[in-house]
Amino acid sequence: MLETKSEMEKLKEKEACAVDDSDVTSVGSEEEREGWGKKIEFILCCVGYAVGLGNALRFPYLCFENGGGAFLIPYFICLLVCGIPLVVLEFSIGQYWQKGPTMVFMNLCPLLSGIGFCMIVISFLVSIYYITLLVWVFYYLFSSFANPLPWQKCNNPWNTANCISGNGSSINVTGTSASEEFFNEKVLNLTSMPGDAGVLKWDLALLLLFSWILVYFCCFRGIQWTGKIVYFTATFPYIILVVLFVRGLTLEGASKGIYYYLNPDFAKLGDIRVWKTAGTQIFYSLGIGFGSLIAYSSYNKKDNNPIKDAVLLSCVNCGTSFFAGFCIFSMMGHMAHKLNVPVKEVVAEGKMNCSSNFK
Repeated sequence: MLETKSEMEKLKEKEACAVDDSDVTSVGSEEEREGWGKKIEFILCCVGYAVGLGNALRFPYLCFENGGGAFLIPYFICLLVCGIPLVVLEFSIGQYWQKGPTMVFMNLCPLLSGIGFCMIVISFLVSIYYITLLVWVFYYLFSSFANPLPWQKCNNPWNTANCISGNGSSINVTGTSASEEFFNEKVLNLTSMPGDAGVLKWDLALLLLFSWILVYFCCFRGIQWTGKIVYFTATFPYIILVVLFVRGLTLEGASKGIYYYLNPDFAKLGDIRVWKTAGTQIFYSLGIGFGSLIAYSSYNKKDNNPIKDAVLLSCVNCGTSFFAGFCIFSMMGHMAHKLNVPVKEVVAEGKMNCSSNFK
């Protein structure tokens, strides 16, 4: 009897262990995270996230305002000291925990879980900001099929008496350019007071809906579907940049703009604001602290090398910023040549009206 009783107890223990193992297996299978189809998809997704308007417009202007080529010194120092280490950090914690930013910080320290939620809020606010820019892009894209271009002349219903066509030979001509009035009066329909919301612009509202639908179809089938979309969305801007670069170099006076872009003013390195601007641009350009890099890396395998990915992303991002400066300032040099003024005055007055000067 004793032997039979002990055998029955052993049998029950084995059954209990088997049940526990099956539960663990089922839970593990439920929590198994989907991964990237290919490593290149992760890199392209991060590049598409990091490279944007900050690279194409903000960096060249900051470089010009803060010492030209000398600005690259604090810029790359901030990249090495702050940018790359923080990207490595976000890649590492996302890859290790295989979770989004909220759960990552909750696992690291429950008291820091609010950081993850703050990242989600920041990403939400930035998404609203960027979707508005996308609406404007679509509006200009569809408007560009008109001949002549609607922002080229001053004989449109929305133009005012102060409108100038932009074909003058001096930058000091008083008035409002045709392109500025198109944006303010036609696209935005600005009112005289901030408290006056004005009428609903159905064209922009429909384009906003269209933009959100595009965003939905880019990610509605999971990370592997998004990985296929970024083959186009992350590479197409580089095609545009190359076209603008080649076109800019062929314009008369382009060398003047490139000279002002790269001409170093080492005296400005003694200004702490230049260093602060460089650090801000690194955070803004790489997208550090938004939680997106943590989310992207959470779909990587745990044996992936995050340091290599962080260095590659940082180099591509900063290289794009530097390259975009040649595209922008070659055209600024051409504008200065047409207006017969120094490049510095063109930038200072903000006359970046490429639509009316480059037909």
